[in-house]
Amino acid sequence: MDRLRDRVILITGSTGIAAAAAVQCAREGAGVFVISRSADHALALAEDISTAGAQAGWAAADLTQEDEADAAVAAAARRFGRIDGVFSVAGGSGRRFGDGPVHEMTMEGWDRTLELNLRSQALVARAATRVMRGQPPTNIGSRGSIVLVSSVLASSPVPELFATHAYAAAKGAIVSLATTMAAAYAGNGIRVNTIAPGLTTTPMSARAATDPTASAFVRRKQPLVEGFLTPEDIAGAAVFLLSDEARAITGQCLAVDGGWSVTSAPAAP
Repeated sequence: MDRLRDRVILITGSTGIAAAAAVQCAREGAGVFVISRSADHALALAEDISTAGAQAGWAAADLTQEDEADAAVAAAARRFGRIDGVFSVAGGSGRRFGDGPVHEMTMEGWDRTLELNLRSQALVARAATRVMRGQPPTNIGSRGSIVLVSSVLASSPVPELFATHAYAAAKGAIVSLATTMAAAYAGNGIRVNTIAPGLTTTPMSARAATDPTASAFVRRKQPLVEGFLTPEDIAGAAVFLLSDEARAITGQCLAVDGGWSVTSAPAAP
């Protein structure tokens, strides 16, 4: 329970996977700083962590906006004096803006989906990298670990059920961003990896969870968990990648998908 002792972890998002990760990081001894678009959610999560005995801070920010992302990351650095890890979870579906199959997709759907899921993570990664490069290394020579969030849909699509092409494009680009960052900053002692979750029980997956066809498909496609993953499944992988146990791992994409990427299952029985 001490894998993140004396480390400072910045987490973007305040529900679902982000909330589970914040709690797990705190249990592992980290100081946690939460950034969310919702001030109420961020404050509540930080207070829960503090009540449990860990150090916590928070900021409300629209991470698609450059000045707000920079200010929120700077607030984390001021609160704790450094940033040892980033788990960049915040994102969302662009369906309401017009994401869908590319022949039907609107340009607003394309732009807003990439803002939510790619621009936001790039801005947070940029600000955090600037902080990490300027801070002294830990006892193992690390200046930081950044974990970005992709999706199994970027590499293992199911067009019959999940035809959101802008979302998949954004999540695929995140893997490329992490790979190139890992190469660029390895010499600075900064590791950058990606987690690609399968279908997980979060507010974003509520539509699929209430669709009998999609739910039945997920049970077949993710046989290791016999359905939807839990946020804690993803959070556990993030804690590992943020910890010194992963000190020799960078530039990798870890699929936490219950078997999705290696299991053959038709969209309908």
